[in-house]
Amino acid sequence: MPDKTDSPRSNVTVGSAGIDAETAGTRWPTPQPMETTQIDDWLTIAPDGLVTIFSGKVELGTGVRTALAQVVAEELDVALASVRVVMGDTARTPNEGYTAGSKSVATIWGSARYAAAAARQELLALAAQRLGGAPADLLVADGVVSLRADPQRRVTYGELLAGGRFGRPVSGRAPLKPASAYQLIGASAGRLDLADKFSGAASYVHDLRLPGMLHARVVRPPSPGAILRALDDAALRDIPSAQVVRLGNFVGVVAEREEQAIRAAQALRLTWDVAAPLPAQATLYATLRAQPTTDEVTLERGAVAKALAGAATVVSASYHQPYQAHASLGPSCAVARCEDDGSVSVWCSSQGVFPLRGALADLLELPTERVRLIFMEGSGCYGQNGADDVAADAALLARAVGRPVRMQWSRADEFAWEPKSPAMVMEARGGLDAHGNIVAWEYGVWTPSHANRPRRALDLLAGQLLHDALPPPSGFFFGGQRNAPNDYTIPHARVTVHWLARPPLRVSSMRSLGGAANTFANESLMDELALAAGADPVEFRLRHLDDPRARDVVQAVARTARWDDPLAPSAAANLKVGRGVAFARYENTEAYVAAVAEVAVDVASGAVRVRRVVVAHDCGLIVNPDGVRNQIEGNVLQATSRALKEEVCFDSTHITSLDWQGYPILKFSEVPDVEIVLLNRPDQPPVGAGEPATVVTAPAIANAIANATGARLREIPFTPTRVRAALAGA
Repeated sequence: MPDKTDSPRSNVTVGSAGIDAETAGTRWPTPQPMETTQIDDWLTIAPDGLVTIFSGKVELGTGVRTALAQVVAEELDVALASVRVVMGDTARTPNEGYTAGSKSVATIWGSARYAAAAARQELLALAAQRLGGAPADLLVADGVVSLRADPQRRVTYGELLAGGRFGRPVSGRAPLKPASAYQLIGASAGRLDLADKFSGAASYVHDLRLPGMLHARVVRPPSPGAILRALDDAALRDIPSAQVVRLGNFVGVVAEREEQAIRAAQALRLTWDVAAPLPAQATLYATLRAQPTTDEVTLERGAVAKALAGAATVVSASYHQPYQAHASLGPSCAVARCEDDGSVSVWCSSQGVFPLRGALADLLELPTERVRLIFMEGSGCYGQNGADDVAADAALLARAVGRPVRMQWSRADEFAWEPKSPAMVMEARGGLDAHGNIVAWEYGVWTPSHANRPRRALDLLAGQLLHDALPPPSGFFFGGQRNAPNDYTIPHARVTVHWLARPPLRVSSMRSLGGAANTFANESLMDELALAAGADPVEFRLRHLDDPRARDVVQAVARTARWDDPLAPSAAANLKVGRGVAFARYENTEAYVAAVAEVAVDVASGAVRVRRVVVAHDCGLIVNPDGVRNQIEGNVLQATSRALKEEVCFDSTHITSLDWQGYPILKFSEVPDVEIVLLNRPDQPPVGAGEPATVVTAPAIANAIANATGARLREIPFTPTRVRAALAGA
């Protein structure tokens, strides 16, 4: 991405504009700490004043480490430089479930913040005893407490505790600092995780080296469900230090050096009984549509059938979302070690170290307390990639060989075996009255659950191979309903989620879960209805929005994108330019976001170039404006890549898109200009910025393509082949 100093992007901040994240799906008004009520479990203060924060949330590249430090430093009145953060260690940190669902800052706001406020209250009580006077007579600056009447009488936080513990609970009643007094919250702060990355320190789990460590690879079956019949390891005699570990269908190799482990994995000769469990890719959506479902009506308002029957105009369409891969730039990695007491320690990049600990304990047949997981960053995730599975691989192999094991997947392993973002089918109908207003909306989505993170051995690839079994359908359905209801004021509306129990490919969570596909369908149909009504797409949306904050983001993005100014036509006859808009309130309860995309479409080749994306974003109070901008930019780039290029390919037995040629992603030369306007609302609680901009990017691009060419794209990705077909149909 171009540097901010030489990019045409404008990043504008507008001043005040008037439990378990993945399975709860609800906003916490005042969440309290999980599994602990003690201040000492959340933070400690050393004699030198260093504040150590313990968080069950982890750093996935979203900047949550920095935001957490800002929030705690603000409440304690200490300098940001005097704070360090320990994240995701099952032996040291609170259990805060998953780092997911764009909920981390909101969770911090109601957990670590309360602990910091309780700590400050206790420290002021101790200082009042030491200095004389009441807590109200004291001032605090950078961890130093002094008397208002005599500033020379002072004591530091470190001196007050003297290396001891608070020994006090987090009651939730300690006074919180008002927004008017914030100095750190709301100001951009440098990322605390970048120094080690720039210096080459062991920031990523891939960099971790333990004494006596072996390197490993797992040899996967040729297809899901294949049965291992024979193993010939004769060729390994020529590879120094190589050993084979076979546990049922689970086959791994270890060696002193990584290239030896790779050679050993390639040299094994395995005989498998191969299954053919996958449908034809060409009929994927018909297959999904025909499966048995568990149906859930998530919204029922008015009399939809009657309103549609009486509508002056009805527009209906089907939209398709393919399987997509997380496509992390580096493959998954983990390091495991068996301790002298028989317990197991695993360093990994899981987004949920506490739930994964239970799954690994089940896999290893150990009590949960004898499994320790320590989070280290991986090379990208935003959902369940291979991080949990590779941790299980490493743990099984380390126990089998009795030495520390570093297990790294190959690129082909990652593309073939990580859980995918689910394929989905969306069908929508909207009815207009004679004045061009929406009177009825009917929406249905066919989707499996998007929340399948491991909690037991059979949820892990290693467990499935070890026991030659798949997990039974859980009956727990979540994520596919995200943003299926839209946020417009429509008198008659029905939303039905048709849950699929057993999708063809292994699936789990990916950034925004079902929110991206559902918003693509909803906002595409909104544009099709605007066209049928002869209305401007921005005006049409505003006409159906009552929420002032929703209207604010739509108006802000239109203003910043100069929506009312016509786009200059391309000088090239084969290039058609267009502009499209999309809006959503993430999960219908969280951040408000609107986007305008500008595209150039080569009508001869079908190639689409996204030239510019403007985003207006309201996530309540902003803790770190630069961090929010970074998240919005990342959302836009990843979502643009998913919209234009990304689709998992497979045949009857296995996934065939196993490298960057088979699964291309956006190139640096294809990055659009990104312009951002932040609507900061200090009077509102903060909500997440890690996912919302993802959901509006693809529909804004689809609407821009339609504006440029008159051709409507209803299936992601918008490849040249599909664009040409749509142009021919138009």
